[in-house]
Amino acid sequence: MRLKKMTKRIESDKPKPPFDRAAKKAQLEERATEGAKAMTEYKAEGEAERAKTVRLKALRAAKEAADKVAKQAKPTKKRWSAT
Repeated sequence: MRLKKMTKRIESDKPKPPFDRAAKKAQLEERATEGAKAMTEYKAEGEAERAKTVRLKALRAAKEAADKVAKQAKPTKKRWSAT
């Protein structure tokens, strides 16, 4: 059989401040504004990262094409001759 741990609620000497609807509403509006601003920044960073990725892919493709053309234009050396 388990014994339940008894807890004693400690009352503080300080009374709770009264509920302030206007302050709560202002706090909620501030959180909503901050959340919207954070989401805008998040979306802008994502868009910038995608644009950077597209630019780097294009640069890589151009470099690979240039390397391929340069390799084809370069004459190959014969190591041994069949004489």
